[in-house]
Amino acid sequence: MKIKNIQIKHNTNFVLIVFLLIAVFLMGMLVNKINFLSKGSQQAKALITVQEKAKKDTQNLVNIENKVINKNGFKLKISWGSLGKQMIADGVIDEKKLAQSLTGKDQLTKEDEKYFDGSNQAVILNEQNSHFWLNVLWGLGLANKNKLLDSGDMQTSGNPANFASTGGYTLGQLDAMTYYSKYSYVQLSDTQQKEVEKIAGGIYRPCCGNSAAFPDCNHGMAMLGLIELMVSQNASEQDIYDAALAVNEYWFPQTYFSIAYHFEKLGKDYSKISAQEILSSDYSSAEGNKKVQQETIGVTWPNQSSGGGCGA
Repeated sequence: MKIKNIQIKHNTNFVLIVFLLIAVFLMGMLVNKINFLSKGSQQAKALITVQEKAKKDTQNLVNIENKVINKNGFKLKISWGSLGKQMIADGVIDEKKLAQSLTGKDQLTKEDEKYFDGSNQAVILNEQNSHFWLNVLWGLGLANKNKLLDSGDMQTSGNPANFASTGGYTLGQLDAMTYYSKYSYVQLSDTQQKEVEKIAGGIYRPCCGNSAAFPDCNHGMAMLGLIELMVSQNASEQDIYDAALAVNEYWFPQTYFSIAYHFEKLGKDYSKISAQEILSSDYSSAEGNKKVQQETIGVTWPNQSSGGGCGA
């Protein structure tokens, strides 16, 4: 009987040990499971955080884009009148060549064609027509007689026929130099001429290091044409700088996204920075903008292309 009791006790202890081992094993599995779930939860939270940050960053970039590019367009404070019709009649612009450069077809869209019918149409610059106005204003700046073309940097820095603004102009019926500084489309008083020179000298473009006073590329020549036209119509200096910034923003969107990004990083609202400061060589020249661009390496702008080059 005593031996039997000892065996029962021994068996009981064995069972308890087995149960204890099983409990320890299950406890270990439970702890591992909890750790796994906890780690998975942390990873999920980290992923959500990354996704939320990416979404926020994208929205911030979209907000910057919207400050630079007005989706409703920018109304230029100019009276276009019959200027387009005159340029067509003089051969400065060949309508078919212009259409080919824009659409690959021989016919302009009705929206663009109206600016050559002699009616005084309002000019609203937008993403769709910015290239059209670049080419048209290029022709105006090239053909309009001005001292900056006759005795300025275009003459003193080399043969004026060899710059991109002349050699690259293929939108007229004849070669560019046939029309170079030939027509008095925009007549300026001596005071107005000085104002044109002053304003043009302070407006830069990111495709090169020169101001609009040295219009050696299409953007510079187009800008000169716009400045001449607005000064001749007694626009305020502020209106001219605002218009110049708007056209540059449409011509070089990513450049001005980067400039806006630069100011936003400094805690400054891009929309409140003066157009004159933004258009200065510090930000809008090729050299000045190169420094700003360093801040946006790796940034992908959600909605915009880089803009066009210096050809028709």
